[in-house]
Amino acid sequence: TMTIHNEESIVDVHVRSGVYSSETIFDYSRGYIATKLFSRNACFIMKIKKEYIPELEEIGRLAFERQTMRDVYSPDNVWTQFQAGTSRLGHLKDWILYGKHIEKLCTGLPLYQ
Repeated sequence: TMTIHNEESIVDVHVRSGVYSSETIFDYSRGYIATKLFSRNACFIMKIKKEYIPELEEIGRLAFERQTMRDVYSPDNVWTQFQAGTSRLGHLKDWILYGKHIEKLCTGLPLYQ
């Protein structure tokens, strides 16, 4: 499921798929994406790169198309691949940078950037 909060420039994406379940926040006002993978009990954070990640309005349009036309082809599908690396727990300076939405999602979990 996807929830778009235009007034806060936030998109919440919830994937419920057993062991592959995740929650992702696109925070356009701060410029970061955070994904919480439930199977790994970890949070992955990356900077939004405009050349790869659709704008907020575009995500809403793509979601609407997907909902109304289940098999629509779009060249703007977003796929990410995370590589294991070193992690750390978030500190106050991280939450100032990433914002309250990502803090709420990732507090207490190892952060991978």
